[in-house]
Amino acid sequence: MSRTDSETDAGPSESGAERSVESPALGAENLTVSLGGVEVLSGVDLAVEPGELVGLVGPNGAGKTTLLRALRGSLDLDAGTARVGGDPVADLPAKEVARRVASVPQDATPSFEFTVEQVVEMGRTPHRSRFSGPDAADAAAVEEALDRTAVAQFADRPVTAVSGGERQRVLLARALAQSTPALLLDEPTAGLDVNHAVRTLELVSELVAEGKAALAAIHDLDLAARYCDRIVVLSDGAVLAAGPPEGVLTRGSIREAFDARAAITEDAATGAPRVTPLPDVAEDASTGRIHVVGTGGRAASMVGRLAAAGHAVSLGVAPSGDAAAATAREVGAETFLVPAFAGVNDDAREAAAERAEGADAVVVVGEPAAGNRAVSETVPPDRRVLVDCGSLDGTMVDDEDVVETVGEVVADADENRVGGFRFG
Repeated sequence: MSRTDSETDAGPSESGAERSVESPALGAENLTVSLGGVEVLSGVDLAVEPGELVGLVGPNGAGKTTLLRALRGSLDLDAGTARVGGDPVADLPAKEVARRVASVPQDATPSFEFTVEQVVEMGRTPHRSRFSGPDAADAAAVEEALDRTAVAQFADRPVTAVSGGERQRVLLARALAQSTPALLLDEPTAGLDVNHAVRTLELVSELVAEGKAALAAIHDLDLAARYCDRIVVLSDGAVLAAGPPEGVLTRGSIREAFDARAAITEDAATGAPRVTPLPDVAEDASTGRIHVVGTGGRAASMVGRLAAAGHAVSLGVAPSGDAAAATAREVGAETFLVPAFAGVNDDAREAAAERAEGADAVVVVGEPAAGNRAVSETVPPDRRVLVDCGSLDGTMVDDEDVVETVGEVVADADENRVGGFRFG
C-alpha cells in the first residue's frame, strides 16, 4: 500500500501505532449502548493489553456480543468511549479499525458460494487500496492462516458446503489473515467438538503469547477458566466482576450472574477453577443443617451429594488435605480440620461436636476413630444416618439412600421444631 493510500484511509496511523504501545489494545470507558430503546450495556469499563486473553462470560442477554460489536465500531454509543490501539473507534475510518482489530463472529455464512480460501482472503481487504489485487504478502498471510487453523484441506471447497464447526475455523482463519494486533471473538468454540474447541483456544493462546490482544465471549466457563488470563463477568449489561479466573468464578458470582447454584473445584489436570452447576432445590424440599463425620472418598461423596440437595453441610473433624475436606471447601461447607496425622485435638473435637449438636442430622461414614466418635455421639440415634458404621446406633443406609434418608430426618426435625428449638 502506498503512503498516500494510508493517509487517505486512516489519517496519521503512525501516531496511532505509537499510542497502541502505551495504551491497551482494546478499551471501553463508561460504555453505554441501547438497542431498540432498551439499554443493553451500562457504564462498562474494560481494558485488554497486548499479550493478554480476556474472557467475557455471562448469561444470554448480558451484553457480551453487544460489547464486542461496540469495540469494533459497528454500533452507535449512548455514552462512553470504545478504543482500539488507544484511539476512539468513532474517530477512525472503518478501514483503519479493520487494520487494528479483527472479529470472529458466532457464524456468518456468505450468501454466495465463495470457496474457503476466498473467504480467508477477504481478511486482507483492509491492507489493499481500492483497486489493487493480492500481492505476495497477502498470499503468505492467507496460506499461514489456512494452515494454523487446520482448514487448508478445505481451501477449494465452497464455504457453504463445510460443517458449522469447520466454518467457525474458517472465520478464525479470516481474522488471522487480517494480521491485526487485536482479536474480538464471539463464542469461538461454538459448534466445535471438544477436540477442536481445545485446539482453537490453544491457537488463540499461541497468538496471545506472540503479542496479540484477544477478547473472547465464551459460554463454557471451564474453558474460560483454563485459557483466559482474566475474566470479565457481565450481568444485566454491567460488569459484575473482573479479574483472574480463580478470583472471579466464585459461587457468589455464579449465583448472581446466572441465578444458578454451583460447586467450584480445582481441575486436577490443569489447576484451573472448574464450575459444576448444581440443581435448584425445590421450594418445598426438606433441607436443613447436616454434619458429616468421616474421611476419604466416600465421605467426600456424601458431602457433595448433600450440598447438591440444598443442605447446609459441615464436616469434621478431618485432617487437612483429606478428600472429604477438599470437597467440603469446594462446596462452601464449614470444615473442622486438624493437621494430617496429628489426631483429633480437644479444641477441634469440641467445635465439631457443637456444630453436630446443632445439626438436624449427623451422617457418619465409616467407623469413627476415638476423637470423632465423641462428635458422632453428640446427637441421639434418631438423628444419626450411618454408612458402614456398625458400632453406633442409628439408621443404617447404603450410599445411594443417604440423601433420601437425611431428607426424612430433616422433615421430622421440622415437625418437632418450635421457634428455632427442636423437641423430641
